[in-house]
Amino acid sequence: MSERALMLVLHDVAPETWADYRPFVEAVDAIGGVPMTWLVVPDFHNRNPLRAHPAFRRLLDGRLARGDELVLHGCYHADQAAPPRTPKDWFMRRVYTHEGEFYSLDEDAARERLGQGLALFRHYGWPLHGFVAPAWLMSPGTRRALAGSGLLYTSDPRHFYLLPDFTPIVAPGLVWSARSAWRRGLSWLVSEGQRRQQRQAPLLRLGLHPVDMRHGFSRDYWLAVLQRLLQEGRQPTTKVDWLRRYAPSSPAA
Repeated sequence: MSERALMLVLHDVAPETWADYRPFVEAVDAIGGVPMTWLVVPDFHNRNPLRAHPAFRRLLDGRLARGDELVLHGCYHADQAAPPRTPKDWFMRRVYTHEGEFYSLDEDAARERLGQGLALFRHYGWPLHGFVAPAWLMSPGTRRALAGSGLLYTSDPRHFYLLPDFTPIVAPGLVWSARSAWRRGLSWLVSEGQRRQQRQAPLLRLGLHPVDMRHGFSRDYWLAVLQRLLQEGRQPTTKVDWLRRYAPSSPAA
């Protein structure tokens, strides 16, 4: 593969996070020719049901018309399961994140939750090819439910996984932890090192979060690195379009 690709992925997309993303999205649109992948949460933290926000749904309709992709990103993006019982689970669900919605679900619960998301996308006529778990955390039951969902792919920070067999494709990504100044500084160092290391990688993903947009340092970085990668010749694409083009043996092709 001689062409190097670039994906711009917006996590935690919901009506309440649009105010964070809007200036950045407008800046990207001004560059022109950069499709985006939007990871959509149907009811963010149980307080943002998409059915109650017709203007935001029309916005997403418009993004699809521009060539963007919408991906299911959990249902609530909140961990509502019973309290953790082991030290490992306590760390993962109370220290690492409080948003690992699919981390501890059994297969039946995961299948029901996925079904809700699939039904919502069908109701609004949105094509759906992929699922990304909040915080990239999936229980074994979630993996089994996802394998039978009919979706084409899922992903984590380093890979795509082609469903139903979870066939891995290396797909490195840059992502920040921007909640504090020291985290933003460390994220800059790590991201710049990864960007240099992956200069010749066939694909590089930029994984953005709403908190990144609330700080000029991180927001400006993402816009600058996007422009730099485009200038270096990377071709912007969505997830499903890249899979269709470069993974011809996948169900997405």
